[in-house]
Amino acid sequence: MNPYIVGAFLPILLSLIFQKTKGRKKRGLPVDVGGEPGYALCNYRFDAPVESLWEGVTTISELFEQSCKNFPNKPLFGTRKFISKESEKSHDGRSFEKFHLGDYEWLSYVQAFDTVCNFASGLIQLGHKKEERVAIFADTRAQWQIALQGCFRQNLTVVTIYASLGEEALCHSLNETEVTTVICEQKELKKLIDISGQLDTVKRVIWINEEGISNDTSQFQKAASWTVSSFVEVEKLGKENPVEANLPLSSDIAVIMYTSGSTGLPKGVMMSHGNVLATVAAVMTIVPGLGSKDVYLAYLPLAHILELAAESVMIAAGASIGYGSPLTLTDTSNKIKKGTKGDASVLGPTLMTAVPAILDRIRDGVRKNVNAKGGLAKKLFDVGYSRRFAAINGSWFGAWGLEKLLWDFLVFSKVRAVLGGDIRFLLSGGAPLSGDTQRFINICLGAPIGQGYGLTETCAGGTFSEYDDPSVGRVGPPLPCSFVKLIDWPEGGYLTTDSPMPRGEIVIGGPNVTPGYFKNEEKTKEVYKLDERGMRWFYTGDIGRFHPDGCLEIIDRKKDIVKLQHGEYVSLGKVEAALIVSPYVENIMLHADPFHSYCVALVTVASHALESWAQKQGITFSNLSDLCQKEEAVKEVHASLVKAARESRLEKFEIPSRIKLLPEPWTPESGLVTAALKLKREALRKAFTEELSKLYA
Repeated sequence: MNPYIVGAFLPILLSLIFQKTKGRKKRGLPVDVGGEPGYALCNYRFDAPVESLWEGVTTISELFEQSCKNFPNKPLFGTRKFISKESEKSHDGRSFEKFHLGDYEWLSYVQAFDTVCNFASGLIQLGHKKEERVAIFADTRAQWQIALQGCFRQNLTVVTIYASLGEEALCHSLNETEVTTVICEQKELKKLIDISGQLDTVKRVIWINEEGISNDTSQFQKAASWTVSSFVEVEKLGKENPVEANLPLSSDIAVIMYTSGSTGLPKGVMMSHGNVLATVAAVMTIVPGLGSKDVYLAYLPLAHILELAAESVMIAAGASIGYGSPLTLTDTSNKIKKGTKGDASVLGPTLMTAVPAILDRIRDGVRKNVNAKGGLAKKLFDVGYSRRFAAINGSWFGAWGLEKLLWDFLVFSKVRAVLGGDIRFLLSGGAPLSGDTQRFINICLGAPIGQGYGLTETCAGGTFSEYDDPSVGRVGPPLPCSFVKLIDWPEGGYLTTDSPMPRGEIVIGGPNVTPGYFKNEEKTKEVYKLDERGMRWFYTGDIGRFHPDGCLEIIDRKKDIVKLQHGEYVSLGKVEAALIVSPYVENIMLHADPFHSYCVALVTVASHALESWAQKQGITFSNLSDLCQKEEAVKEVHASLVKAARESRLEKFEIPSRIKLLPEPWTPESGLVTAALKLKREALRKAFTEELSKLYA
């Protein structure tokens, strides 16, 4: 045969074989389960849910102690050295606080264990009783984990509270759980003082020492009747007066985790040590090559189960955890002094967890920089991206081998440098990740993204996409700790008998499913069920479908569905996920009124993209707020939403007919989104009642 013909057709043949092989792999397998009839799958490697991978380890405190013995001299907790703080003024006269931070300073595993034991003893010596609860009300940092592990060594239940929680929700969380000791930072201490008259049971406050902030708390001592101590003082007290450990059992409640709540007051989810351990054990089997050489960048809220579970996995593996914050994450982050390095550049992490909103911002930032450069730089990026896109899709005509290395050197190394240059695996969770962002980050960082699906009520356990699965828009097969079942929801038109894929409400069962909500038996009975075989199930309210290979795709949510005036059903979350890819959109909330036949939307604009467009069009404006009022800007953004909707094949009635542009972003501090950056629909509707009314006028 002519060698040229062979050379031409061999890559095509190999591509077809490669793609067929990929399609054959079964990642989830049917399993016989009890409870309500449905279509259930388990992970293909385990026919029974995993509870622990370590002999004799049944609690998170035992897991921590085991790792400290196995990796005594390895660095565990890293914190950046504070150098200086200053204020910078923007062109409009506003002042912004900027930090100059140095290298990471580390506590080894054995040093961390000693500190944990000392803090645990100090708590008891301070007067905290064994039947009382401790609340941690602080941003993510090393002392957060030390306090958590210290509480576990005395079998104390920890109440976790988002640092961004509002006063009403904060009072509710502390009073409902009858917390007597609160561990917080100084800024949170000020919040506590403001509501001290509304707190029924708090007796002690332990504030975390911070570099660059005055350690004088005498003003707080006088403001309330509490005992106010520093973290360092408690640790010293315990070191001088050690108390024997009182270790928990697997069934003991480790954490009462208050969700930030997208509706109403937050609910406290009770998590046992066994629940958290099951998720940790399951994830350990999924992340490839996880071990003591890995470095993890921690910056998401530890009050969220996603971060708490991720850090627990790192401790189990003997990895190092370097702490940062969303505002100091990269060299261009808001609080990093110009010319100095962000957390990722200094740490050089190999592993990271991210919520979709942060990945969307990274994607938008890269695109903005590429478009701003234009010319040859943009052409190189576009060609390199398309070549790698083809390769990831299994084509032998894509960029492989030496060509891949060339594109990495010419184009993608600069993108990877944003997160330190060493990332080998990313975990995305907390909300759905768009396929566009998943593919973009995967190609630009050269690392797989494991998209997970889970809830606080399932200790973040549910499903997890595997590193060798290049598909997007799915959340993977069941985790080894979970059985995942679809049950019929006839009212919404979702049935397990649907073709070509079974569809229905997602129900999760396994040892990771929590006991229920604290002091809320009615709500617990509504969404938790115990089957005849003793397995506990949680009814998520999410709608999904199983692909032939056993991977789950989230397609809807029961609560987000609104019936329009003419009978059409609109899934708000689904539409928002499709429209947020518009380059002009920072965030979007679709609103559907049952008494009208069309939808409207509130759009927080991506300032740089909209301002750049306006300047090119010769449109004059005094500031972003002024630009958002201009009819030309509204038309341009609306046109981009229509384009995104058509690309996602949305129905005409799903596309917002009218929109309102908003210049100010929605932040957890504003109370309009949760700490995981999910929309708080009720809060948004109340905050923008007038704007929504005008859109329907």
